Parts: sequence; structure tokens; C-alpha cells
Amino acid sequence: MRYTRLFILFALLFINKLISAQQITSYKFSFGPLKETTGYIKIDPSQKYSEETDYGFDFGTIPFAIDRGGRKTLTSGFCTGDKPFFFSVRLPEGNYNIKIITGDLKEASLTTVRVESRRLIFEKIRTDPGNFRTLTSTINIRVPQIAGTGEDVQRKPREQFKLDWDEKLTFEFTDKRPCICALEITRVIDAVTVFLAGNSTVVDQDDDPWASWGQMFPRFLKNGVAVSNHAESGLSLSSFLSSNRLKKVLSMTKMGDYLFIEFGHNDQKEKGPDDGAFKSYSQRMRYIVSEFRAKGGIPVIVSPANRRSFGEDGRISNSLGDYPEAARQVAKEMKVPFIDLNTMTKTLYESLGLEGSKRLFVIYPANTFPWEPKELNDNTHFNSYGAYQLAKCIIEGLKENKLGIKKYLVKDLLPYDPAKPDAFEEFSLPLSPHSPVIIIN
Repeated sequence: MRYTRLFILFALLFINKLISAQQITSYKFSFGPLKETTGYIKIDPSQKYSEETDYGFDFGTIPFAIDRGGRKTLTSGFCTGDKPFFFSVRLPEGNYNIKIITGDLKEASLTTVRVESRRLIFEKIRTDPGNFRTLTSTINIRVPQIAGTGEDVQRKPREQFKLDWDEKLTFEFTDKRPCICALEITRVIDAVTVFLAGNSTVVDQDDDPWASWGQMFPRFLKNGVAVSNHAESGLSLSSFLSSNRLKKVLSMTKMGDYLFIEFGHNDQKEKGPDDGAFKSYSQRMRYIVSEFRAKGGIPVIVSPANRRSFGEDGRISNSLGDYPEAARQVAKEMKVPFIDLNTMTKTLYESLGLEGSKRLFVIYPANTFPWEPKELNDNTHFNSYGAYQLAKCIIEGLKENKLGIKKYLVKDLLPYDPAKPDAFEEFSLPLSPHSPVIIIN
């Protein structure tokens, strides 16, 4: 009986600990190596992520810490690295406000921050010696389980280890000299969520040199709105529905949220008797719009981005058939905001010309990247520069439609004309480590 009581006691303590850990939704971390800061968890560079602590440096990356001995404990030191480093925190599904303090008392810093599967949130944040920046954003994390249904999102094999689908919020700190002094995370329930539905031109691409507008989009948003990207490579409207992705989106949707929908590239491959732009594609688009509206959300239809398909006349030829027009017609019929990415990308490619437009896509000679020894000649999928230009097209589209989320756009955002894209020579983003799950120790 005595051992039974002890067993029950230890079991209850274990369960209480487990429940408590799962309920933690706010954290404050300091990254200075010496001084403690009241209310903050001091992080040592050797602190590896584990399920016991639920936070730490992840995927085998180990930064180093520098102490400057300043009076303010929170900015007296920081973690940095000569390679990108990851920091993960286990959290329940939801939206989180995050605050990062970056800078150095004695030297300049340059920091870029991505979250989850290379989702860009802060780009090349510079500080002069002795100055600091406080960066804020709202981040969405989610899991495959669909609340209240007993069902899961039916993920593809390549999605099983994507950082977008695990139970952690993962930060990638990178650039020439990232200096991370502090990180705060707080769960929020009133933030607007922008859901994304689409294919490989929208998905959070895991690996360089591929990228999409969906993972560049968050860089242009202030805190108060979070992007939840449910796109996946190879999806059509049909497979988006059959893999339970709309169910997942609807399970998370609240009044005033948005759903941006871009399909067409893979839909045109479906050749059944009821398939086609003005048949199954339009019907499924209407269904998604209706279901999302029923939850109080605001759907937005995006026409599919053009492929790089130049004709002999030096103009982009239509390789997407009737799908861009079908998207337009459904939007008009159902009075849905419409972003004509198809027309904007035609303008963008033609402005750069046959050769210059290659810079938007994954078109590289062999051995350009250590992990891709073969030649890359992809006229459909974008690199970071191309994805960044498309994200700016989406921003212009939401402004033209006077969507309510335009109030969340960052202040330094200038008007964008796809006929006059950003200069390629002036654009750069640091490469992410290739397939970070491979380098787990």
C-alpha cells in the first residue's frame, strides 16, 4: 500500500509538471553571459533545446556570448555567431507577440531574423555602436491536429519534419553580425490571422535557393497580424481540400481573419471529365470562399503567378490557360477582393526582359550552391529576390483593395510598381542552412 501511494504521488507530480509545461505561453529570455535580469531566464550558449526545458539553441547550432559590462543588465551582453543559429521554444498552437532586443554597446550589428520554415520577419536590422533596436512582430504556430475533430492534416512525406508543423516556435538569427540581447514571447488571442492557401509559389520553402511570396509577406507586416501559411508544393484546390487543409484553417479562424487563395498551376494538370478552369476549379473556389465567409472571415482571391514563358515577340505567353480568368470571374461573381498577381508578374518579367527575368527564378549554373551540384533551370519557382518582388505585388494588391490589414503594413514601405522592380544588385539576404533537420546532433 505504501509503495502504491508513493507511485500515485510521483505520477501526480509528473502529470502536474507536464500540464504546467504545456500551459506556459509566455517567456522572457536574456542572452547576456554574466548578469542576471529580474524576470528573465538567462540563456547560456551551451543551452541546447530539449523537451525537459522546452527551450534552447536548436539543430546543433552553438552561438557564442559576449559581455560588455554595461549598467543595464538586459543590454550588457548578447549572443552572436559567425554562422546562423537557431533558438526554439515549445509552445501551444496559436498567435504570439514577440519582442527582440538587438545591438551592441561597442560595435555595430546587422541582424536578419526568420521564423519557422524560413519565414522572413526582420530584414537587415542595423545598429550603430552603443545603440539598440527593439523589434516586434506577431507569429503564428500550428500543429497537424485539427481541434475537435480527431483528424489531422494529411501531410506529404516532405512535410513531416517541416518547422511549420512542429510544436515549437523556432527563430533563425543570421546575417553578418546578429547580436541578440533579449527575446520575449507572449500569447495573444486578438491578433488578426492571415491564412494562405496555395502551392509551391506560396509555401514556406524549406531550402535555398527556393523561396515564395508567402514567406516574404510577413516582413512587411507590423505586430498585431500573423501569417499562417497552409500552402504546400504540388497542391491544387482539390488536394488542398482532400488533405484537410481547409478544415484546419477553419478550425483556427475567427471573425475578421483573412484567407488569401492562389491556385492554378497544378489544377491545370487535372484532366477528369468535370475538371477545368470553369468547372471544378471555379466550383471549389466558390466552396472555399463560402466556407471561410461562414466563419466570419474575409477571403481574397489571387490569380496565379505567371511562369517565365517568353514568346518570340519578347512577351510573356499565357501558360496557365483559363485559370487566371476563372479566378477573376469567381471573385467578381462572389464580390471577393481580387489581387491580379498574374497580370503583375507579366509586367514584372517583361520589364526585366528575357535574360534579366532569370534573376527572379531558380536558374543557376552547376555548383552555385554546395548542396546543389547540378544545374538549376526552373522557370516556375522563385528565389529570394523573385519571391520578395512578388510579395510586394501582393502588398500593392491589398492596398488597392483597401483591405483592413493595410493598417498593419510597416511604415517604411514605399509604393511598388512591378514595371520598376527593386534593383537586383541592391538586394541580398543571407542563405539559410540547408535542410536544418539533417544537422541535428
